[in-house]
Amino acid sequence: MKAKIYIPLLLLLTLVFAIVYREWNKPKLQNAEWVEKGQWFKGNTHTHSLWSDGNDFPEMIVDWYKKRDYDFLALSDHNTLSRGEKWMPVKQVERRRKKGDSGTLAEYRERFGDDWVELRGEPGSEEVRLKTLEEIRPQFEDDNEFLLIEAEEITDKFRQYHIHINAINLDEVVKPQGGDSVVETMRNNLRAVKEQSERLKRPILTHLNHPNFHWSVTPQQLAEVVEEQFFEVYNGHPGINHLGDTDHPSDEAIWDMANTLRMLAHDAPPLFGVATDDSHYYHGGNVSPGRGWVMVWAEELDANQLVESMERGEFYASTGVVLKEVRYDRGSRKHQLEMTPAEGVSYETKFIGTRRSTPDKTGEVFATIPGNNAEYQLSGDELYVRAVVTSTRDHPNPSYSDQKEQAWTQPVGWRK
Repeated sequence: MKAKIYIPLLLLLTLVFAIVYREWNKPKLQNAEWVEKGQWFKGNTHTHSLWSDGNDFPEMIVDWYKKRDYDFLALSDHNTLSRGEKWMPVKQVERRRKKGDSGTLAEYRERFGDDWVELRGEPGSEEVRLKTLEEIRPQFEDDNEFLLIEAEEITDKFRQYHIHINAINLDEVVKPQGGDSVVETMRNNLRAVKEQSERLKRPILTHLNHPNFHWSVTPQQLAEVVEEQFFEVYNGHPGINHLGDTDHPSDEAIWDMANTLRMLAHDAPPLFGVATDDSHYYHGGNVSPGRGWVMVWAEELDANQLVESMERGEFYASTGVVLKEVRYDRGSRKHQLEMTPAEGVSYETKFIGTRRSTPDKTGEVFATIPGNNAEYQLSGDELYVRAVVTSTRDHPNPSYSDQKEQAWTQPVGWRK
């Protein structure tokens, strides 16, 4: 007969405590344990300039955002950083404006002066030099008032599927890695970013861009790539199929489908959602700035702190709704929001998620609450809960018909 093995009660309790402590403190797997001393910082992580396919000088773009009370901005041009010497034909600069219009260079010279603008060549064939990020920084950055973060849109492709991933706070350009499938292409690029992050010992945030652009990334594929923690729940480009169609889910529906699969099939935490501009045109054209942004809760306006706060879920995405407070209490399992009121504007909050008992009903609306305050009591059956607040106010620069101002909070309640 085999002898019974008894574990002393004290040892058992110690083991249990160690496991609980380890699970509780896992990085990147915590519900918003928001820092007590902090403030909201507004920023856009997806912006294009003349360094790739935008139609204005980077200084003009940064000036636009700073004048509209953004706290930080990431210039994220395709497969390049704003470094080195780059000259661009003035005629090419002007051709990027609205057809039949001109004046990009004139506006640039008026704003920054002839001493700042560098030209070479003969009249009619002149070239203008694009300033680097390091040259631009002193013009705009202020301590804890405005910050420029180096970024890149890693622009890759598998067959007809477009795989675009923004990398925020990197220090070296990441070349598109390619792959033999959509999933492998995503993973290869994420691995390249991770290698740089670990080697340089700096946090780098990645978010998958516009999954419905050319119907490129399905919820199943996004769920499978558990290395990715963020995706664009809203992208201000009017051509990225934000609302889906009869055969494809909307970006918001993709969020719920992917999160349900990640948690049940892949034992992975849910995705966090960001809102961005993906702005390209600043004088003419409909791919314009000011449509979507993130509000990050952090102690200081520092690139590392902002990235780390977002990795913990300490932010929300917005297209106009301003949240005064976002709270989730693990003890009481209550999710609470408080909106900053605006005159003549009312709000409706929907608490959305998927239940463990009915996982086929992804993105179920658990409660709909009107007013400037909203609260949801989790029952314990929810895989996760997120909130979307919709305003009665029309978006001032809509990317689709009848767009209202909104805000999205990150999934909570999924942490055991």
